[in-house]
Amino acid sequence: MASLLQYRSPALSISCPLSLRRRSSSSAAFPGRRKQLPAVQSKIREIFMPALSSTMTEGKIVSWIKSEGELLSKGESVVVVESDKADMDVETFYDGILAAIVVNEGETAPVGAPIGLLAETEDEVAEAKSKAKGQSVVTEAAPPKVATSPPPPAVKAAAPSGPTRIIATPYAKKLAKQHKVDINKVIGTGPFGRITPEDVEKAAGITPAAPSKSISAANVVAAPTPAPAKKGSPTSFPEIPGSTVIPFTTMQAAVSKNMMESLSVPTFRVGYPVSTAALDALYDKVKPKGVTMTALLAKAAAMALSQHPVVNATCKDGKSFTYNSSINIAVAVAINGGLITPVLQDADKLDLYLLSQKWKELVDKARNKQLQPHEYNSGTFTLSNLGMFGVDRFDAILPPGQGAIMAVGASKPTVVADAEGFFCVKNKMLVNVTADHRIIYGADLAAFLQTFSKIVENPESLTM
Repeated sequence: MASLLQYRSPALSISCPLSLRRRSSSSAAFPGRRKQLPAVQSKIREIFMPALSSTMTEGKIVSWIKSEGELLSKGESVVVVESDKADMDVETFYDGILAAIVVNEGETAPVGAPIGLLAETEDEVAEAKSKAKGQSVVTEAAPPKVATSPPPPAVKAAAPSGPTRIIATPYAKKLAKQHKVDINKVIGTGPFGRITPEDVEKAAGITPAAPSKSISAANVVAAPTPAPAKKGSPTSFPEIPGSTVIPFTTMQAAVSKNMMESLSVPTFRVGYPVSTAALDALYDKVKPKGVTMTALLAKAAAMALSQHPVVNATCKDGKSFTYNSSINIAVAVAINGGLITPVLQDADKLDLYLLSQKWKELVDKARNKQLQPHEYNSGTFTLSNLGMFGVDRFDAILPPGQGAIMAVGASKPTVVADAEGFFCVKNKMLVNVTADHRIIYGADLAAFLQTFSKIVENPESLTM
């Protein structure tokens, strides 16, 4: 019977079904026959790695707030988990004893994997610890089974007769759906017979990662073709004496993954100079009221997007695109150890002062790693402003799942010629937009930038 955990940030808490599962000692030995048991003799619950965001596939244990053997009360924080975007406390909805810690501090585990065991009484603590050791053995023993068994038998293996409950991690279910694998026919090698992502990949006939690396390395040595040489080049660099290898944090790994995904999208870039004299004057007036330049630019972009909805659209499958009903401006923010994009939702509908207040709250949450999933994964258009650092121009990489991203440079005095041919100096900033060429064309982007420029050069509408 599934139960609940609650994860929360220090500022607020959100409850969600995060997987504490009750198991008896008999069901642990025979996972396929749980429904035939007359009664549950013990109440040992598994604490699972929660999914704290839509893009999270694994989490890192930052710290265990409670130690093994400590009594827990309903609502107490048990562990701090680092996702690809934030750190969150995980709370228990049950009274009991933290009998065993399966995943230690600093270690990672896939979403849905057990990270600890909760016992109801002291008599069950020893049994829980025994199960925890058994889980470690099974986890370590699983890879050899995958390596020695050929892929086809995993799919064709006979499923247990009669109605049984399939135990699989969320990511394994997602992979099964993607590769059209009947998960009912997959044999699980995880703890208590749980189906893991590796089991699904094995059933789908996907080559394991280890063999592919060895084959790639062999190709690099044997073949002088350019492609294998590129694959092997990262490992062919000579080591620099005294250098230190630092592994990615969870956030850095997520950023790296997104950047690699962006390479599959055909993009193009358009630059446009915008006069900022009027915007600078407006900023001087509203700055004492707490309005930031980022809020002004986000508001201007949102107003322009409302007139050019295709630039706010999304193409996710390469076969169709979606007009988003909301204009949610994601703004890139550099934080310690990574990059995150808090989202100003419905930016076109908020007045400038409320937008500025909302932005300050989001930045504070981002830097304290307290953002909730909907506050960073719902963007439809991204704004990156390096102008505050004096950068005059740059190109931004398109985030996955969005149609365009705007890179804003610094406003600087520029010599220009007026209509009569006389030279004068005006403050201008260069705006570069990177767009998905599958759904946005050059004329679309040019029209959008013209509208954005008119709003910035006549900014009275921003305060309405």
